[in-house]
Amino acid sequence: MAAPKGNSYWTLRNSSGRKPIFETPQKLWKACVKYFQWCEDHPLQQEEIVKYKDSFERIEVSKMRAMTKRGLCLHLGIDQQTFENYKERGEDFFGIVTRVEDIIFEQKFTGAAADLLNSSIISRELGLVDKTEQKHGVTDELAAMFERIDGASKGLAGLRGETEEPEMEAEQPLLDRG
Repeated sequence: MAAPKGNSYWTLRNSSGRKPIFETPQKLWKACVKYFQWCEDHPLQQEEIVKYKDSFERIEVSKMRAMTKRGLCLHLGIDQQTFENYKERGEDFFGIVTRVEDIIFEQKFTGAAADLLNSSIISRELGLVDKTEQKHGVTDELAAMFERIDGASKGLAGLRGETEEPEMEAEQPLLDRG
């Protein structure tokens, strides 16, 4: 059954929207620390083959797991925009969110610097890619040199009595040659 028209049930509501998952900055921080600990406790595994004399052995090698904001949000059960929105919930939340972002940045940066993580992937994600600007064009100095060369060639043509564009003799049709 639908609510009757003209009702004012909406005035009975105590809040708009659902309660945030993390009501205090401390709860958000504790959940983030759990993610950091999970990353350390669950490194990536890579299989390598070790040769010794005439025998081969397969071993599991632990590799550093990069912390990511996306992975953090999956762990927290929120989307990335919600995580960003916590910055707007006050100075305490802002401090926690920026500290978490700094920790993730630092872990990736030091891992890439120590060659524990793929440095080219991490540098792109962190915005540290070396950008070189390549200009394809004529510099003023080069343009001036071309003008001098062009002027000199025109001057040589004048000395030989040539016009700027030599006239071409009209070719006779093949049938008329004879």
